[in-house]
Amino acid sequence: MTTISIIGSGNMATAIGTRAAKHGHAIELMSRNTAKASALADQIGHGATTGEFGAPPAGDIVIVAVPYTGVVDVVTHYGDALAGKILVDISNPFSADASGLATAPGSSAAQEIAAAAPKGTPVVKALNSLFGHVIARDTPLDAFVAGDDAAAKAHVAAFLESIGLRPLDTGGLAMASVLEWTGILLMGLARNGAGFDIALSAVDR
Repeated sequence: MTTISIIGSGNMATAIGTRAAKHGHAIELMSRNTAKASALADQIGHGATTGEFGAPPAGDIVIVAVPYTGVVDVVTHYGDALAGKILVDISNPFSADASGLATAPGSSAAQEIAAAAPKGTPVVKALNSLFGHVIARDTPLDAFVAGDDAAAKAHVAAFLESIGLRPLDTGGLAMASVLEWTGILLMGLARNGAGFDIALSAVDR
């Protein structure tokens, strides 16, 4: 069993935390809204706990599950408390109408997080191309990942496998922007006839 710390208490935190807890992981929730985090821990059950926002997370893997507009502020607020952890960025830096990305050309939310995190803190991009309610169904899904630190990426991949997902390595953290555009692709498909119950997959033939 691994302790997974999740910063956030919204829909994605709920979906990932619930699925991970069902598969035997200890879940720690950390949020500015302590009441919401406590209520979510009760909802998830399986011994899920809450931690103090800004304090060192209990888990080796820390999933930053807050909207893109707040991710850098959150990582900056935690500062050295994140040293020695693996950060998982699940954010989608969508423009206001979700037709493009709000990040600067050639950059990504994951790279912005890496720049704000303590030096040497590995960042892995993952889970941004899956809808939360689809994750919550606890069915097999493909999960695309990107990151520069091979050991950190392998650790995150093992976690994803343990909750019934198939991690697919897309390369270094420079690929994070591609994965964020993949989120735009998913939204385009969903809005134009495919519906919001879909998931992208790499089919073996």
